Amino acid sequence: MKEICDIMEKFADAKINKTYLKVCAPMVRYSKVHFRTLVRNFNADLCFTPMILADSFCQNSKARANEFMTTTTDFPVIAQFAANNRDDFVDASKLVYPYVDGVDLNCGCPQKWAMKDGYGCSLLSKPEIIYDIVKGLRNVLPNKFSISVKIRLLNDIKKTVILCQQLEKCGVTFLTIHGRTIAQKSSGPVDINGLKEVREALSVPMVANGGVKNLNDANHLYEVVKCSGVMAAGGLLSNPALFSGITKTPLSCVKMWMELKNKNIERITFQCYHHHLVFMLEKVLTKQQKQIFNHLSTFESVDDFILNNLFENSIVDFHYKHELGNFTECQFPDQITMKHCTKCRTCGKSVHYCVCNKYDYSTTHGNFFISHINADDGLDYMDSNIFDEPI
Repeated sequence: MKEICDIMEKFADAKINKTYLKVCAPMVRYSKVHFRTLVRNFNADLCFTPMILADSFCQNSKARANEFMTTTTDFPVIAQFAANNRDDFVDASKLVYPYVDGVDLNCGCPQKWAMKDGYGCSLLSKPEIIYDIVKGLRNVLPNKFSISVKIRLLNDIKKTVILCQQLEKCGVTFLTIHGRTIAQKSSGPVDINGLKEVREALSVPMVANGGVKNLNDANHLYEVVKCSGVMAAGGLLSNPALFSGITKTPLSCVKMWMELKNKNIERITFQCYHHHLVFMLEKVLTKQQKQIFNHLSTFESVDDFILNNLFENSIVDFHYKHELGNFTECQFPDQITMKHCTKCRTCGKSVHYCVCNKYDYSTTHGNFFISHINADDGLDYMDSNIFDEPI
C-alpha cells in the first residue's frame, strides 16, 4: 500500500501561494494513467481517473483491469465512481484505497442512461442517498483519505448551497461544482456568479468546472469565483499543455505522448493512443491530413505519419518533470469482489454464465470514431456522440 498524498495539504499549499490547484477532469475512456502522466508534465496538479461504474468494478475483473491502472508516480490521483447505493460505492472505494489518494462520487452525469439507472444527476434529486454514500465511506476510511463529490448547479442556487453545506457535514474533503445545470449539459454559458455564491457559502475547498479552454479561462474562473481549484476536461484533450499557458498542443507534447506509449505499450490500447492524438492534433493538421490520420489503425502507421508530417524538418526536444513510473500490480481482495459476483444485475443469472457479461474493451478498433470531433468539457460526463458502442 502506498503512502496517501494529503489532498487537503495540496489545497492549503496553493492557498498559501495565492494560487489554485489545476485539475484534470474524470473523462470516460480518457484520463487514464498515460494521459495523467502527460498532463502532469504540463502543470496539472491533481488528476482524476475516468468515471468508473462502481457496480461493474466490483463485479467484473475485466472492468477492474481495464478501467483502473496506476504506477509508482501516479499521484495525487482520485478515482471517480458512479454509484447509486452505498454498498457499491464503499466496496469499490475499498478496492482502490491502497492505490489512490481519494475517491469521488459522480453526481453530475446528465446522460439518459445514467439518469435511468439512478446514477449521476439523478442523485441530485435524492440527496439522502448521496449523504448515505458519503457518510458510509467516511466511517470506514481514514480522515486523511479524500472523499469528494462532483455535482452540477441546481436551477435554484439556494438549493445548491444547502446541498453542499449538508455534504460538508457528512465529511467531504472538497467539492467540485460544474457551473451548468442538468438541462444545459455542456452547452450554454457557465454560471460564474452561481459558482461564486456556492463557494462563499462553503468552508471546504471548492473546485470550479466548466468552459475552460485555455489558461486564461482557468485564471479568470479562479479570480472571479475565488475557488480552490479549477478543473478542465475537453480543453485538456485538445491541448494537454493547457495549464502551462501554451495555446495549442506543442510538438513536444505530441512527442512525449509517443514516448509514454513506448515505455509500456502493453498497457495502452491503440484506440486510447490514437484518439488522444486526434484531439491533440485538431489545430495542427490540415483538413486533408485529418482525413488520413483519423483512419489509421496501427501504432506503426500513426507514428510513421507523425514522424513524416510533423517532425521531418524539425528537432523536437522535451524533458520529463514526471516519469510514467513502474506499473502497480493491483490486488483486489476476494472477500469484497466475491460479494458482488454472484449474479448479474441485468439478467439475474450467475455472472459466469450470463449473456450480459460482455465487457471487452479490446474489441474496438482503429476506426473507433472517424466523424466530427466535438472536444468540449462535457466529455467528463460522456456527453458526446463520438462513441460507437456503449460503455
